[in-house]
Amino acid sequence: MELRETPLSGAFLIDLNRKGDSRGFFARLFCEKAFADLGLESDFVQINDSLSASMGTLRGLHYQLPPHQEVKVVRCIRGALWDCIVDLRPQSPTFKQWFGVTLSADNRTMLYVPRGFAHGFVTLSDDAEVIYLVSAPYAPEHERGLRWNDPAIGIDWPRHPVEMSEKDANWPSLDPAWHRIEELRMPADAAAAEPRIVEAAS
Repeated sequence: MELRETPLSGAFLIDLNRKGDSRGFFARLFCEKAFADLGLESDFVQINDSLSASMGTLRGLHYQLPPHQEVKVVRCIRGALWDCIVDLRPQSPTFKQWFGVTLSADNRTMLYVPRGFAHGFVTLSDDAEVIYLVSAPYAPEHERGLRWNDPAIGIDWPRHPVEMSEKDANWPSLDPAWHRIEELRMPADAAAAEPRIVEAAS
């Protein structure tokens, strides 16, 4: 696996290190030891699968509060989508900044989303399917969401959504009290130890 830093502190892109021949290729999507050695989350409890039938479907922006915060590793396995994250950790140097990237079945790139980030995407094709590893199960009583077009965040989506759930359409704009931003603050030792990685062993 090859890891690339994003502009947001602690978030990474993961590319496959393919070993190929005339038959095709082999690559690892995940390695517990490699992730742990690099200081990344290595304990994932679920692998979720999400299919969006129509191009322009928006899902997000979602996150969970402590003690159910989650790390996600996101990969598109059919079609294409534009994946977006927002750093909501108040002590982070990239607090309230966003980053977006195209994930597709063709590029096979994955996005590592740390705790304390809101996450969402808009599909760039019909029948876009995404799988993601998560480090904590879904806890609806601890779920929060951020409005997809919050002017205080200013995400430059690559297209206007044509479909989303009622819940996603009605998430509030950033409100530190309602979004419980202070609860997303990382312990000082965790912030100091946050990894900065260029490449992981294959």
